[in-house]
Amino acid sequence: MKKIGLFYGTSTTKTAAIAQKIQEAFGQADLDIVPIESAWKEEFLTYNYLIVGTSTWFDGELPTYWDEVMPELTALELQDKKVAIFGLGDQVNYPDNFVDGIGVLAEAFETAGAKLVGLTSPDGYTFNQSHALKDGKLQGLALDIENQSDQTEKRIKDWVEQLKTEFNL
Repeated sequence: MKKIGLFYGTSTTKTAAIAQKIQEAFGQADLDIVPIESAWKEEFLTYNYLIVGTSTWFDGELPTYWDEVMPELTALELQDKKVAIFGLGDQVNYPDNFVDGIGVLAEAFETAGAKLVGLTSPDGYTFNQSHALKDGKLQGLALDIENQSDQTEKRIKDWVEQLKTEFNL
């Protein structure tokens, strides 16, 4: 079984760039890129660990490429899987649904039985509310490259180190 599958929409430039940075931060780890636009349920089952990424569109919606996968995703049995989520958002222009896409994916993967890892602190962000915030933690790595691009590299590096520990690598 392959170790890590990195699932994201390759058609969204910013999310793809972040996924590339995450892949580079993992270094020599057994990490495969899986375009969500062409992913099937078998691919989610192929990996021990999943990293999934999304941007948040409009008023807290997932991009259309995730919408097409969601019915299949929630029907999977992922009890033995650890899932880490990263998401892009804009806390200044969308403070009422900052990185909601993380929360939507977190809910779907938890419904499928997966264990969420890679939770992060909301400290350093300014927003009113987010579907990604649960029990005082963000359900993944939140990135605001529109307003805090100077913090992106460090946040990715720190998160990948956290995942290496949580994935037992």
